[in-house]
Amino acid sequence: MTREQLAHVLRAVSRIVEDPDVLVIGSQSILGSYSEDELPPEATGSMEVDTAFFVDPDEAKSDLVDATIGELSQFHNEFGYYPQGVSVNTGVFPAGWINRLVTYETPSTAPGRGLCLEPHDHCP
Repeated sequence: MTREQLAHVLRAVSRIVEDPDVLVIGSQSILGSYSEDELPPEATGSMEVDTAFFVDPDEAKSDLVDATIGELSQFHNEFGYYPQGVSVNTGVFPAGWINRLVTYETPSTAPGRGLCLEPHDHCP
């Protein structure tokens, strides 16, 4: 996955759920800190972006992402990558991880922005 692809996912997800803050908690959150050119191919090989939301108590936003542009959707078929809506509780993170989130926001992510794990928080 590239940063351009991540930006596309963030833009699409934020529009669908009408929430600009998209938490990226899977392996592709590394793209919030580094471009694909700075990483080994293994670090960016996944075509899935795990997305979650801080305000999603019944997981309706995550379910909406999966149902509209998730795996095996038209979005996935057309672009070859996709978001997967997950719960914030899916991951196990070290203490203080929320305070270390890296914001990935460019004109290409608008109206959204990615709140990505800080690289050291990928592997607690």
